[in-house]
Amino acid sequence: MDWRIPLSDIDFGPEEAAAVQQVVQSRWLTMGAITQDFEREFAAYVGARHAIAVTNATAALHLACLVAGLGPGDEAIVPSLTFVATANAVRYTGADVRFGDIESEDWLNISAEAINNSITSRTRAIVVVHYGGYPCDMASILGIAHRHGLKVIEDAAHAIGSELGGKKLGTWGDVGCYSFFSNKNMTTGEGGMLTTSDDGLAEHLRLLRSHGMTSLSWDRFKGHAWSYDVVDLGYNYRIDEIRSSLGRAQLAKLEGNNARRRELTAIYHEYLEELVPEITIPFRAQRGLSACHLLPILLPRGNDRTRFMEAMKSYGIQTSIHYPPVHQFRIYQSEKGHGGISLPNTEQVAAREVTLPLYPSMTKSDVQVVAQAVRESLVN
Repeated sequence: MDWRIPLSDIDFGPEEAAAVQQVVQSRWLTMGAITQDFEREFAAYVGARHAIAVTNATAALHLACLVAGLGPGDEAIVPSLTFVATANAVRYTGADVRFGDIESEDWLNISAEAINNSITSRTRAIVVVHYGGYPCDMASILGIAHRHGLKVIEDAAHAIGSELGGKKLGTWGDVGCYSFFSNKNMTTGEGGMLTTSDDGLAEHLRLLRSHGMTSLSWDRFKGHAWSYDVVDLGYNYRIDEIRSSLGRAQLAKLEGNNARRRELTAIYHEYLEELVPEITIPFRAQRGLSACHLLPILLPRGNDRTRFMEAMKSYGIQTSIHYPPVHQFRIYQSEKGHGGISLPNTEQVAAREVTLPLYPSMTKSDVQVVAQAVRESLVN
């Protein structure tokens, strides 16, 4: 469909084209010098000692769970209001998932209280998701983790550039995981990044990223090694030079685009409060600095969300849902311990949530059009 206002859009221009062309002309396409530059620049940007680029954020989450020591018989606490990859990555290790409820309809992140109440003798890690780019209560969560000796993994897929207390999200826990999917604040089409300031974890992550090999093709091409050993059961989760070149170009634009997202979010709030006061707008309170990846609203209780989204479609405006709760998916309902689980805040929010368009090239008049369409769609 040719949307009048799509849900998201990318900021690609001559910088990205030139970056890719440079890689093509270099004739080295696999992970090499451009990826190393991208990793150094990303680590410097977020303030971590190490950044490890991977093929996507799901791979990042899987590796993070592995280096956190998760395995069969263990548990990790995760939110249900997230993309399914967050929970799946835990299960890839053979560990089990325990779902924690969100804070409230005003703050859609996993609750520190819910985390504390979910800990068992088998819990080894906490996986937090900074929903929409808005920070979890990391001080409380880290306090719980330290008391119980748990690893903390940050799913910062929405939160590239978000901050809490002047510190970038993804650097609070043991490992941070970022996404460069095509709808994210910076994109390489597919791609992801891990960050950590733990030298041992970084070394382990690099081994697992590429088959557990002690040297890479780039090392041998540069004459730094002639052969290799395999010291761990690793994976092929490497990124390539083309996507790394796109990542460097996108990283240079990130701060400006995030600032624009925050401006548009403030404009949205102003128009929606005026035109549609009956809806709920999460994340109105201040907690850190958000990258404003998503613009979620909650419809009034009792409204038919499908009819609302169809009405928005009739105005040429694309909307989405973030997210169907993971604990209600058939695969998790059928797993032992998940059938019949109740997360009341998650469930009532997930039934009412609609995501509105948000991307840096939107104009103030675009936001006004969307807000007016929300008003008309509710009336209809």
